[in-house]
Amino acid sequence: MLSVDTRRSLVEPANEQLSIVRQCTLLALARSSWYYEPVPVDGKTLALMKAIDREYTAHPFFGVRKITQAMQEQGLGVNHKKVARLMRQMGIQAIYAAPKTSIPAENHKIYPYLLNDVEITKADQVWSSDLTYVPMETGFMYLVAVIDWFSRFVLAWGVSNTQDADFAASVLQKALRNGKPKIFNTDQGSQFTSEVFTHHLIKANIAISMDGRGRALDNVFIERLWRSVKYEDIYLHNYGTGPELIAGLTTYFHFYNYKRYHQALNNFTPARVYGR
Repeated sequence: MLSVDTRRSLVEPANEQLSIVRQCTLLALARSSWYYEPVPVDGKTLALMKAIDREYTAHPFFGVRKITQAMQEQGLGVNHKKVARLMRQMGIQAIYAAPKTSIPAENHKIYPYLLNDVEITKADQVWSSDLTYVPMETGFMYLVAVIDWFSRFVLAWGVSNTQDADFAASVLQKALRNGKPKIFNTDQGSQFTSEVFTHHLIKANIAISMDGRGRALDNVFIERLWRSVKYEDIYLHNYGTGPELIAGLTTYFHFYNYKRYHQALNNFTPARVYGR
């Protein structure tokens, strides 16, 4: 099958016979992979979502009630029901274990967490993926990345205006073109438990691991990545359009992989430790 980038280039916005929706369907291309415009949100709601995102990024152990309290202390009149709804839309949850905080789609298989007491000693031993909300000037998008646990090297990433499984799978496919891990870990989000995503791992004979329900710390390295990319890039630039976001993240992830020294890596870069 043609790569996502190749299929995207084949879509013709001015085609009078076929709509963009129909072209994407024929090319087996998720519409979110072609449209790079942020999801529009009214100003008041967008301001609240940005405030929630900042609070959660700073305190990922805060649940709905503590984030609601923080919003109220900032002068944002909101109740816990609205905060809970927006957090679901943003794809975020507290890191502590709690009942029914992450509910996979019906009929999706859930795999056990394989990394308890596992010592990570080399590159390509464990990869993981996650999705995060990206606030923008007039709306929001989602970012998915695949990271190598040992080196913190970002193997692939992508942005979309939806959380669909095709989008997450396209990022996974991009990462697998350059190698494969022994174990691949995700949370129990529907995009990661879907057959669209997991069949690529099964086909490559990669062991599938999934976080315990409500335990984002099971995927702690990519949680730290989100904190870095938001504080060091996204919050600083307040991107206005999808292409601007992609250009900015392209620059940032090159910096993160090849020029950003990590104390946990003995002050080497992820690329140096990964072997790139």
